[in-house]
Amino acid sequence: MKSSFASAVVGRPREFCTENALAAALKVFWRKGYEAASLSDLTEAMGITRPSLYCAFGNKEELFKKALDLYEREKLVFIDQALAKPTAYETVEFLLMKGADAHADPENPGCMGVNSVLTCGGIASESVRQELTARRFGLETKLRERFERAKVDGDIRKDTDTDALASYVMALAQGMALQASSGMDLAGMRGVVKMALQGWPCGCPDAKVA
Repeated sequence: MKSSFASAVVGRPREFCTENALAAALKVFWRKGYEAASLSDLTEAMGITRPSLYCAFGNKEELFKKALDLYEREKLVFIDQALAKPTAYETVEFLLMKGADAHADPENPGCMGVNSVLTCGGIASESVRQELTARRFGLETKLRERFERAKVDGDIRKDTDTDALASYVMALAQGMALQASSGMDLAGMRGVVKMALQGWPCGCPDAKVA
């Protein structure tokens, strides 16, 4: 028979808000990257103990994935909005400009994913690197599919290499995120976007192309 003490422990509700704790963990991962964020950093920011972290979120890797999900829901909502734009040019312009806005957060500059993948050097971080790579490839695939539709619509040239174009856009987005982490401000990133779009490789953005 279980003691009354044991029953009380089992039935005791958590004394913290998991959503607030996860939001705090997100900021730590965003600022430091996955590998550099220690459990002490996380628990201090979240205001919880290590046992509470394990109970509510699993291990550090699972906590990171949950924080990454939250980051994508709250900070990267503009991606789906970009993909829904009527032209490929507008898709890329919206994606990069809104990305610049997100990367320019003064408290947490750059991109959580980019900041983390750059610090994943150890064997223990390999699964996190693979997760980040898979998510990046997922977005790149969505871009390629969007550009394939643009070819069918006559929005970009029929001979456009959509694989290369998707990689080009991703390289711009990730490069800006890295620059933001190193101190580039919003005006600087917007200047990069404007410069890149001047050389839009798929014909005039204001007219259908053959």
